[in-house]
Amino acid sequence: MAQAVEEWYQQMPLITRSYLTAAVATTLGCSIEILSPYSLYLNPKLVLQQYEIWRLVTNFLYFGKMDFDFLFHMFFLARYCKLLEDNSFRGRTADFFFMLLFGATVLTGIVLIGGMIPYVSETFAKFFFLSNSLTFMMVYVWSKHNPFIPMSFLGLFTFTAAYLPWVLLGFSVLVGSNAWVDLLGMIAGHTYYFLEDVYPQMTGRRLLKTPWFIKALFADDNVVLAADARFAPPAQNLHQD
Repeated sequence: MAQAVEEWYQQMPLITRSYLTAAVATTLGCSIEILSPYSLYLNPKLVLQQYEIWRLVTNFLYFGKMDFDFLFHMFFLARYCKLLEDNSFRGRTADFFFMLLFGATVLTGIVLIGGMIPYVSETFAKFFFLSNSLTFMMVYVWSKHNPFIPMSFLGLFTFTAAYLPWVLLGFSVLVGSNAWVDLLGMIAGHTYYFLEDVYPQMTGRRLLKTPWFIKALFADDNVVLAADARFAPPAQNLHQD
């Protein structure tokens, strides 16, 4: 069993393995009180006035208590981050890293700006950690790149991947979770999808380009996958026994 888990972990692509490791290590560190969530959460005043810049990163690494909800989000992080990196971004590690960086920037910007708007500022002030929203962004982008893959939700009904974010949003509302977490992820994901995939087809211009210094960090293979159904992953089932 341990060997199988080790092989599964080693076979993960670079960004997925790194993010999953950092998320588990950070959350575990807080659970055993080596770290404190109070030193990790997003606090604009501490970032701007005390120069605690690390909070812009660490708020994306903490996923709350190590309970079923934590395992649920680790499953989604491992699955959809890996699917994106292995398929849509194969051979483009720098571009995938830039996608996550862009999404994190959009999410942070929404929370910071929303915190200054009357009547909604109290809502955005409650967003101390954006890790779940960034995970949901990956799910949204994956669903846009693979809209026709059949899926099943808890064996109750089937649908295509294009509706996956909406099914998960509905489930969050049903169980009483904060729907804003999913909505922010959808906003960030759609912003990236529009600028990266839709806008260039409309205008012939690309607004999102991975900076050269990010490309210099990764040794990409520049593998280009054909748009062929053979490369699509098998039908997904959200319920895992």
